Amino acid sequence: MMHNSFMMVAIILIINIVYVSFFTIRMILTLKGRRYLAASLSTIEVVIYVLGLGLVLKNLNEIQNLIAYAVGYGIGVIVGMKIEEKLALGYITVNVITKEYDKDLPGILREKGYGVTNWEANGLEGDRMAMQILTPRKFELRLYDTIKNLDPKAFIISYEPKSIHGGFWVKTVKRGKLFS
Repeated sequence: MMHNSFMMVAIILIINIVYVSFFTIRMILTLKGRRYLAASLSTIEVVIYVLGLGLVLKNLNEIQNLIAYAVGYGIGVIVGMKIEEKLALGYITVNVITKEYDKDLPGILREKGYGVTNWEANGLEGDRMAMQILTPRKFELRLYDTIKNLDPKAFIISYEPKSIHGGFWVKTVKRGKLFS
């Protein structure tokens, strides 16, 4: 009897981890505009959901099943987020303000494959250089490290653009020639 109870808890836990991971990834794909992939994933997701919920509802008198369902949900959120971090879909725009105006810095970043637009800026303490840099999200941390190595005092802020249109860099990315 105890063995069956443990197996049921383990099955419910695993099913919910998988379900919520799929749910998280589907939501991210939907937000990124990958509607057909998101729709395909949701088909699998709903089957997993119905199986897990069915097991819990059939055995509602067993509190450990409900606890397994809730714990699986929480773990599934974390697993889904970790998977999304590894996939790193989309692009990131990074705004950088350097401590001093360094005319070589944009060129160094461009040589590394980043799309850089730069201009002269003025801050409280004098002349600065402002740069707007576009990169695939999977290279985001590498970009931060590069900037910090070149200018440890640089001010960095980033955001995720909803859409990108035009420019030489977009064509380069679509042809798969970036960061080779």
